[in-house]
Amino acid sequence: MPFLMHLARLAAPLSLLSVLALSAPAGADVTQPEAAFPVWLENYKAAAVSRGLDPAWLDATLEGARYVPRVVELDRFQPDDSGRRNVFADYLQRQLTPQRIADGRERAPLHADALARISADTGVPAPVILAIWGMETSYGRVMGGFDLPSAIATLAFDGRREALFTRELDALVRIVGEGRAARSQLTGSWAGAFGQSQFLPSSYLALARDGDGDGRVDLWNSTPDAFASIAHYLKENGWAPGVGWGFRVGVPRDFDRASVVNPEPPKSCIRPLERHSRWMTAVEWRALGFRPLNALWPADTVEMTLVEPDGPGEGAFLTTRSYRALMAYNCSNFYALSVGLLANALEPATK
Repeated sequence: MPFLMHLARLAAPLSLLSVLALSAPAGADVTQPEAAFPVWLENYKAAAVSRGLDPAWLDATLEGARYVPRVVELDRFQPDDSGRRNVFADYLQRQLTPQRIADGRERAPLHADALARISADTGVPAPVILAIWGMETSYGRVMGGFDLPSAIATLAFDGRREALFTRELDALVRIVGEGRAARSQLTGSWAGAFGQSQFLPSSYLALARDGDGDGRVDLWNSTPDAFASIAHYLKENGWAPGVGWGFRVGVPRDFDRASVVNPEPPKSCIRPLERHSRWMTAVEWRALGFRPLNALWPADTVEMTLVEPDGPGEGAFLTTRSYRALMAYNCSNFYALSVGLLANALEPATK
């Protein structure tokens, strides 16, 4: 089986479907995803064993895994990274609802002690932790109903991001095999994220933290664990203590955008980061005539990039390194801006 997977990647004359056909049961129509998927899954298992995963772990995790067409459909239509025209104001109206703000303000006092402690430990403000919790799962209420092994295996099989989701499937197998979660718990989003913080399996293994002191990390049932994990994730991805995410700005009428083009094209998160200018300090932006809208300038030395999510003349933001930590959570300007604006709206409830 590992040899077949090697051929699928390296032998140009053979398509993946041709390779799958070599190991498919007689009569199986591997041109159909539902028929090809079980063959791919067996090849995956064999390759995973060669990477050091226990066969018993693989069998326990992948029991009942199936191809899910809806997962592929959803993967093709993501805001800010689909090639389609999306408008930030429309997205923001759907996400930053009065109900979401009200729910966050209601929940903030209920978790004040945990938020204060975790914020002090990590430097990530409590409103930002709350905002991600609210954006990701409506404050723990909506964590996704997809079977995680099926969803992640479908995305790996589909091939658009095969390497990424093969790694995530390996990580999920390790989570089950090491006893961190039971197979019956493995439900989450179509994209493979789970729990109140919506972590991918690899993020769980690397960055999830115990926030309630019981010695284990349960992102499904422990809100303090979710808070601690969100904050640790942002800290590890560059959140700068004492530096907010950014703010809306007024752009000077005669501003020459060509003068601030980033000379280094992004190597990852490409489409969203292509909307960012080069880094300049707050004092440099101020000298160009930019003005904050309902905000204050940070220290003169704070570096910021100009982001116009819908293009020139359609609304602008100056964003900091802390904003990039939000983008690490979800590679989307729409998402990161919405989290920042929700955090602003929740800030009074955390004081």
